[in-house]
Amino acid sequence: MLYGLIDCNSFYCSCQRAFDPDLKHRPVVVLSNNDGCAIARTAEAKQLGIKMGEAWHLVHNERKLSDVRWFSSNYPLYADMSRRVYQVLLDYSPRVEPYSIDEMFLDLSGFSDSLHAHCGAMRQAVQQIT
Repeated sequence: MLYGLIDCNSFYCSCQRAFDPDLKHRPVVVLSNNDGCAIARTAEAKQLGIKMGEAWHLVHNERKLSDVRWFSSNYPLYADMSRRVYQVLLDYSPRVEPYSIDEMFLDLSGFSDSLHAHCGAMRQAVQQIT
């Protein structure tokens, strides 16, 4: 048996970006319930020094963070996007087991000869649907 782990990159931020192409290369942060602290950050936001769990009210007015787009959590959106990813993965694997909203295990048995191409096609399909 050969298994793979899908772990979506900065999932909540990626979901926000899916509906706003202008966010593609901008720093994006998704905040916890009641906009308390950072729970998801893009690579660009991490490079600016925004830490996981950083309190929004303490940092959002810092001059160096003026280009950061801050978003309140949108759990219905994230659940829908997770469902979409799951559905696409089912087209590429006989078994998909969700682990969390942005992580899933898949059975990759039988694809050893073309595993790289298969995984590339799977990634492209996930990107297209999301």
